[in-house]
Parts: sequence; structure tokens; C-alpha cells
Amino acid sequence: MDTLSYKTISANKATVTKEWVVVDAAGQSMGRLCSQIAMMLRGKNKPNFTPHVDCGDNVIVINAEKALLSGDKMTEREYTRFSGYPGGLKTFSPKDVIEKRGYAELFRRSVKGMLPKNRLGDKLINNLYVYEGPEHKHEAQQPRLVEVKTK
Repeated sequence: MDTLSYKTISANKATVTKEWVVVDAAGQSMGRLCSQIAMMLRGKNKPNFTPHVDCGDNVIVINAEKALLSGDKMTEREYTRFSGYPGGLKTFSPKDVIEKRGYAELFRRSVKGMLPKNRLGDKLINNLYVYEGPEHKHEAQQPRLVEVKTK
């Protein structure tokens, strides 16, 4: 019996192969799409996934304004922010986020909630690029189109 064949391979920064992928959000359910994007950012779709290493891909989301929020989520869902002072609790809806910051901020907020709440999660969210239209500025990286089924 060869004991070397049973060693667990742990990825590190030097051995990770990061790719650039494009995800089209047109007609997709936003929450389900964001969970798939979070898995790609984390690297859980790869065989050499290591929990403490950034082994995920760089994800480009196009057509963000065409993603769907079902039901009354656009107006009924509430996000909260607290300043720490009395009376400093502020609530706002996804519609308010879109008016003030755009669809990119809504996607980033959704995906960030699905990533680890530590320094690794802070690094992983920087690998997400969201564009409201069909054009993006990362053609030099030669990204490949990924079909994500959310229905």
C-alpha cells in the first residue's frame, strides 16, 4: 500500500489557478444567482477547494438590471444600518439601494452576505465585478461565459 497516494492536497496561493468567468444575469432569479456566484468566488466548485485560501474565480456579472426579484421583495424587503447612537437605526429597501447606488451595489450586498464574515470574505468580494449593461471592460482577461441555471 502506497501511503503517499492518500495525502490530502491543500491548495495555497502559489498553486491556485484563478480564472475569469462571465455570468449573464438577464432573466435569472437574483437570490439564486447570487448564491451560485458566492460559490464560484469561494472556489467550492473546484476539486482543490481549501477553506482558508482564496481559490475562487474572478466573476463578472453582466445585465444586472435584468435580474428578477420575485413578489414584493423590491419594496417590502428591508435592510438595516445602525450608527451606534440612539435613534441611529436606518432602514431601506432594495428599491432605495438601486436609486441611490445602482444594481451593482445590490448584487455586492447580496453576495457579501453569503461569504465568510472574516478577512477572507473581505478579499473575496473584491473578485466580483458587476455591470448593469451587457458590456464590461475585462476583455483582456479573456473570460469564459458560464451558464448558471437558477430556475
